[in-house]
Amino acid sequence: MKKGFGVLLAVAMLVALGMSIARGIQDRVRAEDALIRETRAEAIATVSVVRPRAGVSSDELVLPGNIEAFTDTPVYARTNGYLKRWYVDIGARVKTGQLMAEIETPEIDQQLLQARAQLATTRANYELAGSTAARWKSLLKTESVSRQETDEKIGDLAAKKALMDAAAAEVTRLENLQSFQRIMAPFSGVVTARNTDIGALINSGSNGPGGELFHLAAIDKVRVYVQVPQMSSRAARPGVAAELTLPEFAGRRFHARVVRTANAIDVKTRTLLVEVDVDNPDGALLPGAFVQVHLRLPGVGHAFTIPFNTTLFRSEGLSVAAVRQGRVQLLPVTVGHDYGNSLEIITGLRGDEQLIVNPSDSIAAGQQVRVVEARQ
Repeated sequence: MKKGFGVLLAVAMLVALGMSIARGIQDRVRAEDALIRETRAEAIATVSVVRPRAGVSSDELVLPGNIEAFTDTPVYARTNGYLKRWYVDIGARVKTGQLMAEIETPEIDQQLLQARAQLATTRANYELAGSTAARWKSLLKTESVSRQETDEKIGDLAAKKALMDAAAAEVTRLENLQSFQRIMAPFSGVVTARNTDIGALINSGSNGPGGELFHLAAIDKVRVYVQVPQMSSRAARPGVAAELTLPEFAGRRFHARVVRTANAIDVKTRTLLVEVDVDNPDGALLPGAFVQVHLRLPGVGHAFTIPFNTTLFRSEGLSVAAVRQGRVQLLPVTVGHDYGNSLEIITGLRGDEQLIVNPSDSIAAGQQVRVVEARQ
């Protein structure tokens, strides 16, 4: 009986030892599983996310431009001589046909006197040839003279008339040259330059010294030329509204409108030359001035604004890293406007995305992340 009790005690001790060993192994396995889970949890990156802000895409494009007079031309002399006097100086407003200066033309005056004397001589010869031809025609009827002699007198009359017409044309030419002694304003505008003075030698045309006498600009309406980027060129059509701002007119905006474009992209700058016209009745806008052109371009639909630090710049283009169901998605996007700290996105977002702030360069699509909402 004692022997049986000893066997039972030994079996019980073995069972207890086995259970203790099994419990130890089980605890060790649980600890290892917990360590693995903790390690895996620690391996998941924690990211801050923001949501894009919805809105309508901006319809204002601000570009630099240059103001030019609507009509701008130099004024030259059409005859040679010396400047007798001038009547307008820089800054003067003139009307069409207003006298600006007078030129003395002694050579033209002498040539005109000579041409008029020559015309008088040829007229007298023509009148004599006319009476002679008429007399010979009358004598031919009575056969007092030959037909050959009569034809010669008639031919002489025609030659004398041709000489008289040539002399008359020369007189008209010189009278026209003499009329150019008076320099008239070709259009209404402002004198922006006076390049001559009393007694100066004047040469006709644009060659030689003293070529340009005045410079005249029409500024009641001015043109503004601006280079529009290729991306916005299709929206910069004639009729689009615009506003102009200048640093010297703080708070004032000048209303304008696009009137024409070059209809061709400059291959060097990849821009479209656009002309904007603006009324300038008070003359506040000066030709040559720098101006900011605010073009009211049609919007491209719904857009979203995102922080600049949510973007990724890679070889395939600009993209953002979004989180969906705990995993990363890389979304290509298109920028409408760059506001510095934020970007306007016109394609690539729906508006419900969670965008990772400051994504690492090594982030990959499908990577598991833990999300923490960041302040917008």
